[in-house]
Amino acid sequence: MKVGVFMMPNHPPYRDYFEGHEHDLDYLEFVDKLGYEEAWIGCHFTIPREPCPAPDLLVAQALIRTKNIHVSPGGYMLPFHHPAELAHRIAWLDNISKGRSYIGIGSGGVTTDWKMFNVDGMSGQNREMTEESLEIMMRFWQSESEFEYEGKYWTVRRPSDEIQGNFTYHISPFTKPYPQMAIAGLSPSSPTLELAGRKGFFPLSLCLGNTYLASHWEAVTKGANEAGRVADRNIWRVGRDIYIADTDKEARDKIINGFIGDHYREYWLPLMAAYGATGALKHDPDVPDSDVTVEYVVEHCMCVGNPETVEQKIADIVESSGGFGCLLVISYDHLDDMNGWRESQQVLIKEIMPKFN
Repeated sequence: MKVGVFMMPNHPPYRDYFEGHEHDLDYLEFVDKLGYEEAWIGCHFTIPREPCPAPDLLVAQALIRTKNIHVSPGGYMLPFHHPAELAHRIAWLDNISKGRSYIGIGSGGVTTDWKMFNVDGMSGQNREMTEESLEIMMRFWQSESEFEYEGKYWTVRRPSDEIQGNFTYHISPFTKPYPQMAIAGLSPSSPTLELAGRKGFFPLSLCLGNTYLASHWEAVTKGANEAGRVADRNIWRVGRDIYIADTDKEARDKIINGFIGDHYREYWLPLMAAYGATGALKHDPDVPDSDVTVEYVVEHCMCVGNPETVEQKIADIVESSGGFGCLLVISYDHLDDMNGWRESQQVLIKEIMPKFN
């Protein structure tokens, strides 16, 4: 099993943008040296605690400072980009990374993003736009001559050459026919993971608990079957909160009373409640919503504890999921806990993960 990281990136609201960005770059350099195999950088526009509207800027800088790790947008929200423009940006990133960037995509699920870009996410318009955008970008990447595409949301053209070929479509991907794509899913039986199965993309399960993780693979399998594909568990990525310390008590205290606890207390738990999704955090549906606290989440949803405890919790994820190819550590701002967080990452990759290989 491979190991990587997923960065939203998360930062406390008081963190200066530049300071947070430099911290993210330093962390990516750190995990590259440790031997982590991949890192995914999230994208949001209207979430102050996840302030990264252009993940490819962080990716491009990280590629200069790292040597081996795949650093990838995780990903572009397709309804908020013109597909002809984004097809060029992705092809350019693929070239300057020499194929060391996968490409994550999404349909966007933040209501304030929908309102800002005038996308009707409640009707599913964002998912329709995502599929149309994908079709257009793939058409560009695989084209050999001019074409016109008239869609529901965009009309685009690959123009014919002009001025003796000095004006021409010319930026094609380094990876043929195009970079490996990935789609993240969060909700039970995620429709975006069905799309991953249909297209043969990496499924990224940012799952908050084990109870519905198997439904993510069922969604991937359903999509693959519809497209006549065979779903491959080896390309499945599963993200989880992980923190290791010398004792269970120390690890729990660091989470509950640190930034991650604050992040859940002030952001994630209110968000889940507002969307009626608190049930996704429960190990038993009969648990009252009021019992789903940070302490509850640490116990039932996170891999937090001493090395033996975390090893067992990861084994539980493997068993409940049926198996997957890469464990992604959900990563956070840790300027206030540098030693603890980075020692946790070292223990994970050097002591625990070899036991799952």
